[in-house]
Amino acid sequence: MLYRTAGQYKTSYASDQAVFPVRQDAILLGIILLLAWVIFPLTASEFTFQTLLIPILIYSLAALGLNVLTGYAGQLSLGTAAFMGVGAYACYKMVTLMPWLNPLVAILLSGAFSAGIGVAFGIPSLRIKGFYLAIATLAAQFFLVWLFEKWGWLYNYNSSGAIQVPNLTMFGVYVAGPQASTIVQYYVVLVVVSLLTWVTINLTRGTLGRTWKATRDMDFAAELIGINLMRSKLTAFAISSYIVGVAGALFVFMWRGAAEPNLFDIPLSFRILFIAIIGGLGSIMGNYLGAILIVGLPVMLNTVPEALGIHIDSATVEHLNIMIVGSLIIFFLIIEPHGLARLWALIREKLVIWPFPH
Repeated sequence: MLYRTAGQYKTSYASDQAVFPVRQDAILLGIILLLAWVIFPLTASEFTFQTLLIPILIYSLAALGLNVLTGYAGQLSLGTAAFMGVGAYACYKMVTLMPWLNPLVAILLSGAFSAGIGVAFGIPSLRIKGFYLAIATLAAQFFLVWLFEKWGWLYNYNSSGAIQVPNLTMFGVYVAGPQASTIVQYYVVLVVVSLLTWVTINLTRGTLGRTWKATRDMDFAAELIGINLMRSKLTAFAISSYIVGVAGALFVFMWRGAAEPNLFDIPLSFRILFIAIIGGLGSIMGNYLGAILIVGLPVMLNTVPEALGIHIDSATVEHLNIMIVGSLIIFFLIIEPHGLARLWALIREKLVIWPFPH
């Protein structure tokens, strides 16, 4: 009944193609934005910011970048973490070489370096696809992590081999580094994630998005109707790598505070891939649903049993987390390949006609 659409008429093509053709969807988004921008900052604790809110937003953005490439353009990638590393190291070099540069500008520019690297490693997609393309991106994963470790210039020849985020200010307020407050970092992450999500929604709904989908569904047929496959695939790699690179800069500068090369190793790539799969490939909302589940599950396994008086050691929690995530991946691949986003779509369809039978 809450989703009853009776009386909501579409009288033009523009209203039929609107982002929110149903009024209740816009209201739901407004509630979510109110929670994210007002309620959470006023009520959340330091622990909630550090363990839930900030990582959920960053992982959602990284999964969004991967989803552009894999979910919309159909190009499988296993090197997401390495491209995050490119963005993080590029941002570090910019803020150390140009300390006067606005930190937000540096974060947004860092994605450009990742986009360039992504296009270079995306060139094999013009000749290979599927499993072979995944192996090519896996090679990029290993090569870039090796480069982060061996090229001392990237980390300013620090003896530790790690990058340390310096104190960065914007309009007189610390936004990164040891002196930055968590709520300020949360708002910076929220602004960037909201902006890139809005841009991605418009791209995927436009001509470029339809080109990606045609390439994903059947590239031979897409080429026959005049789609330039080289442009379609390389733009997907560029935009995907840009988003992932920005997520990598936020990952280090707004959450971790420091990073070693092995932080961007293959487990991080698989973690982001799992978020995209569980959330739903080819869905914008699915990235957020998957990130909420993957990030929130270990926190729930730690806090809920303790609240019930059941003590579970950290090793057992880690094993349970791995088992549950693995089971969810198998479940969604077999039962519902479109992930949590599709489950929400089914629930929404039921709500629209409730209480009448289907």
